[in-house]
Amino acid sequence: MTDTPHTHASPDVLFARFAALGIPVTTHTHPPVFTVEEAKDLRGVLPGGHCKSLFLRNKKGQYWLVVCEEDRQVDLKALGDRLGAGRLSFASADRLMAVLGVIPGSVTPFALINDRDHQVTVALDKGMMAKTPLNYHPLVNTMTTAIASDDLVKFVEACGHTPQIIDLGG
Repeated sequence: MTDTPHTHASPDVLFARFAALGIPVTTHTHPPVFTVEEAKDLRGVLPGGHCKSLFLRNKKGQYWLVVCEEDRQVDLKALGDRLGAGRLSFASADRLMAVLGVIPGSVTPFALINDRDHQVTVALDKGMMAKTPLNYHPLVNTMTTAIASDDLVKFVEACGHTPQIIDLGG
């Protein structure tokens, strides 16, 4: 299957990219989950850090993907100030699909594979990065993929992004 600029990557394309980059991952299949609470109920004892990804936008139309531990409380006003982004809010489902090629409930740093125009600024929580493996959806919310934190950075960089590692506190 060829990944073209007009289509979004599938999980198979994502897994092929991991293999090409020499990044080992482990993937578990499960029923669809849309919230952190649903994920907690289904995952059982998967090891590592369990994470959430926030796709945000400011009034200038700039996008951020902020990735942190699932229980981290994020104050969008304080975060906007810290990132120099101004007031941040959640981007719409339409923008999420247009930019990252995923639906709500499937937001993941792995979706950066679809940000071919490099529209998104990536911020990874320092506390989350101290854990390994890290668990994210591989573009769909019916699977969870575990990746080492260093390999996550390698993947993000291979997608043409330089992640900011920020301390979200707590």
